[in-house]
Amino acid sequence: MAKDIPIEGITYQQLAIKKMPLSESYVPRDETLIPSGNRTVVMNPCRTCMPFGAMFAGLGMHRGIPFVQGAQGCTTYVRYTFCRIFQEPASIANASFHEDAAVFGGRKNFKHGLRNLVVRYKPDVITVVTTCSSEIIGDDMVSFIKEARKLLVKELGEEEGNRVKLVLVNTPSFAGSHVAGYDRAAKAFLETLAKDRSTTNNKVNIIPGMLMPGDIREIKHMLAEMGIEAHILFDISDVFDTPLMPPQIMPYYPEGGTRVADVEDMGNSLATFALCRNEGGLGARYLEQKFEIPAFVGPLPIGVKYTDLFLQRLSQVTGREVPPSLKKERGRLLDFMADTLHHTMMKKAAVFGDPDIVTGITRFVCELGMEPVAVMSGTATKTFTEDIEEIVSEFGAKPLILNGSDLFEFEEALKEMPVEVIIGNSKGVDISKELGVPLVRAGLFVYDRVGYYKRPIIGYRGGERFLADLVNAILDYGYPGARTEQL
Repeated sequence: MAKDIPIEGITYQQLAIKKMPLSESYVPRDETLIPSGNRTVVMNPCRTCMPFGAMFAGLGMHRGIPFVQGAQGCTTYVRYTFCRIFQEPASIANASFHEDAAVFGGRKNFKHGLRNLVVRYKPDVITVVTTCSSEIIGDDMVSFIKEARKLLVKELGEEEGNRVKLVLVNTPSFAGSHVAGYDRAAKAFLETLAKDRSTTNNKVNIIPGMLMPGDIREIKHMLAEMGIEAHILFDISDVFDTPLMPPQIMPYYPEGGTRVADVEDMGNSLATFALCRNEGGLGARYLEQKFEIPAFVGPLPIGVKYTDLFLQRLSQVTGREVPPSLKKERGRLLDFMADTLHHTMMKKAAVFGDPDIVTGITRFVCELGMEPVAVMSGTATKTFTEDIEEIVSEFGAKPLILNGSDLFEFEEALKEMPVEVIIGNSKGVDISKELGVPLVRAGLFVYDRVGYYKRPIIGYRGGERFLADLVNAILDYGYPGARTEQL
């Protein structure tokens, strides 16, 4: 009661809530409710909403700001999550829906909100991201954008009013996860901006997916070693990991990001490489259909075989040979795999996360002599199960495959099988503690460690770094007693 609160207030210690078990002993779960397909509720989800992926993509543009047609919470959660992962601010505008917008529609909020954004921040490109509320009430966003453009031209003049590019990405959360949001954004940007000048620019297009800044830099390193120029769509490497170099002028934009002119020129490239089938594949296929540019969709170059395949395709398209420097990097990874084989061989691993990174990691752990016993994608895809089955059949493994499940089902499955290491993002911390096995962090949602976004896991050098994390995590949980297994 309010009268029980002292006038000097309450300390944080007094506000702390002690977690008390509901029962003295463990109560087995109802087996019929463990499979996610038997439930109408998601328990401990391994995914987030579709607008999240579109906002991630929009922030990967140079002088780009996403504008969210929805309530303030749709933006606040995403900005908070980006800050947790990258320790960087994320500028995202919002139409600020309230009761009147829910009843009468969001036209007024959108027009004036977009006008204020352009006047105050002068962005080069605005990603218009819809949400559940705007989609359900039926906002005609195409008409809204036309009206907003007329308002900009009227107030700012023809040149300035038409300068900023507006890209609409329809992302109703009930239709998919952040994976689909990024995929839709890739197609929307290319549909809106890519132009055919009928002249080959002798470059390749890279659509990386929702990778970390360290991964993007590793892609650039491999391209530079081969002497290949590229357009990277949604280049977040110098946006979410930007140098601190004051003084800074306002409005502040990081130097990084993909420029509008680069996206416009992607219709003239030699080929498009969508590293993640489900995060950028739509964009690669659009360019193939519209401009007849060859599309190479996946797999993510993690480990030896998939990195080999990526470099072979680059060589095939550009005519550039894989240089000795990259071959030496490959050799170092193979040597490291041989050096640590006695720690990884026959270890039982469980992998979870977004579908493309899980597929790549599953292939790599098999190359390390490990046995995947459970593999889960938080986002259901048409090809995930088939991709995993193709990988494990080559190595004789038979893991439990969960396509579009949640971490509740994943954890319950692991309690019934031997598992020695879990590979996934920070959402697996509690599972790791509960089962008493190490968690090797990988993927987008790593927020309980610092600096992970700077470190690559793709390519040969990324494979070395990831392998070191994997072996060290295993050693942390039990240094082997047998001398034949020791370092």
